[in-house]
Order: sequence, then C-alpha cells, then structure tokens
Amino acid sequence: MGVFASTDDPSSTGHEQVVFCQDKQTGLKAIIGIYSTALGPALGGTRFYPYASEEAALADVLDLSRGMAYKNALAGLDHGGGKAVIWGDPEQIKSEPLLRAYGRFVESLNGRYYTACDVGTYVADMDVVARESRFVTGRSVEHGGAGDSSVLTAWGVFQGMRAAAEQVWGTPALKGRRVGIAGLGKVGKHLTGHLIEDGAEVVATDVSAKALAWTRATYPQVELVDDTAALVASDIDVYSPCALGGALDDDTVPVLRAKVIAGAANNQLAHPGIEKVLADRGILYAPDYVVNAGGVIQVADEVQGFNFERAKLRATKIYDTTREILRLADQEGVPPAAAADRLAERRMADVGRLRTIHLR
Repeated sequence: MGVFASTDDPSSTGHEQVVFCQDKQTGLKAIIGIYSTALGPALGGTRFYPYASEEAALADVLDLSRGMAYKNALAGLDHGGGKAVIWGDPEQIKSEPLLRAYGRFVESLNGRYYTACDVGTYVADMDVVARESRFVTGRSVEHGGAGDSSVLTAWGVFQGMRAAAEQVWGTPALKGRRVGIAGLGKVGKHLTGHLIEDGAEVVATDVSAKALAWTRATYPQVELVDDTAALVASDIDVYSPCALGGALDDDTVPVLRAKVIAGAANNQLAHPGIEKVLADRGILYAPDYVVNAGGVIQVADEVQGFNFERAKLRATKIYDTTREILRLADQEGVPPAAAADRLAERRMADVGRLRTIHLR
C-alpha cells in the first residue's frame, strides 16, 4: 500500500492538495482532491466508478472537489471542499479489504478531508471505511451516523425548485407543473415523492430496469419515457437532472422545452458558457451546487452529533439561498450560476480570512 503521488502545488488547478492512492493487493486506485480548507476541513463524498482512464478519474475529482467548496460555502457550513474517486467497477472489485485500505488513506490526511457517500458508495460502505478512519460521515444510524443522505438531498432540491418556480411563475407551488426527472436513483425517488405530494405531474426516465420497476410499483401515476433525450424534448415545465454530471450540453440545451432547471446531479453544465445559452433562451437554471446541498448538510451535521430536525431545518433554507441568488442575478444582470459563484467566493474569502487572526 502506498501513496504514489501527491501534490501541494495549486498553480495548475487551484487545489490545495491532490493525492493519488494505490493498494495493489486489494485493487484500490483512488484519488483524493482537496480544493480548499479556507472554511474548515474539506468535506465531500467518495465516488466509486469505472472511469475510462486515470485522466478521466482525475478530471472528475478535480471538478467535484471544487464544486464541493462552493456548495459547502453557500450552505453556510464550516467546511471546505474535497472529493474522492475510486477508479473501478464497484460491482466487480468492491470489498471490505479495499474499502478499509481506502480508509487508511483518508486517515493519513489527519482530518484535512472528511468523506461520505456518493455514486457507487453507500452507508454500509462508509461504516467499513470508518473502521480505519475517524474522518467518515454518512454512516448508518446503528453506528451513530445520519443514514442515507439522499433524503435531505432530495428535500433541498425540492426547496430550490420551489424558489425557481416562484421566480418564473410567481408561486413556489409545483401543483399542476410537469416535472421531468432524469434519474430515479437514491435522490430521484425521494424527489418524486415530494413532487407528487405537492400536486406536480412527473415524467421520468432511468437506465436501470430496477429503478423503473420500483417507480411503476410505488408511483404508478409517473409517466416513464425511454431515455433522457425523449424526456428533454417532451412538454415539461421543469427539468431535473438527478444522475451524472454534464447533463446540460450543446445537444440538450437547444431542444429543452422546460423553463426551469433544478436537479440533484453535480456539475450539470457541460462546459463554461452553457449558463449564458440557457439565460438567452429564457430558461432559469438553479445552480446544482446550491439546490443539491441537502446531503452535505446532513452529513456535516454528523460531525457534531446528528440531529435530523436540525439538519432538515438547515436544508429547508436552501429555498431562501436560492431566492437570494436569483435576486442577485437579476440585480447584477448575470446568470444565476455566476451570482452563486460570487456569493460563495465572497464567503470563502471573508470567513476564511478570519483564520489568519491568532489570539494569544
């Protein structure tokens, strides 16, 4: 086992530290990216995914860790931004030894990075990682954790969607609106429930036959379509990407019929400039790292001893944060994503500066 590369040179990416980790015996190949600790220890999940190459894994962890810094800042947390990826197919190589080996690397950072669940990792996995590290959140209730963080992720997305709906249609209610959900996994299924309870019509899609079967059995009123392309081109008021990133690209945006975008997926904008195209088309984009912060709010609450009602109250405030960002965007004549970036950077600079004050 060994760290085969580590860099503290932020000149190329802006990151404080990027650590490459490998344990040949278990098959572990992981990368931990720490973008910023200006507000406190970096916090972000571990993604377990079969990337096409190490370069693709690195690009993802760099994007995701930077996004976590902005997300945590706007969520009002005393945490910086970090993320980790494990390169491989979790269905093929995930094991107790591999997860525990990964935990040793997390522990080696001595609290600079707290991990949690993400795509390909679950609460039970975090319990295993925590057998080797103190710096693990998203653990099971039986082990003193908060359990499934997708519960409050979905709640926060719903709150952000309500704020965006109010901006466009003058009311925060989704009743009578047609909402398209791309991805019926951990978050999408909870979001579906909130929307149906609020009176929305839901049309959805997923690549997983299991997820589709669950939706048919649980919410038979949901209309299921063949794929994301069909969903995007359909007559929907709100588009909610809840799977992997890059959902808003040069193929999707020109045909999108929705007036609001609010979803749980990270890094939805495929490249810089897409947010301007959305604005020019009159489509309101609620920045993903604002509305999907409920999960990180939940796992961050674990650090001080989890209280669900306290965490849910904070996640509910995503509605207020989204409203403020949309107001600022209108006031400054910029897309909401730019307004969100400015607010996050301001907090990182203003609060982060306080750490330079040393009292003796």
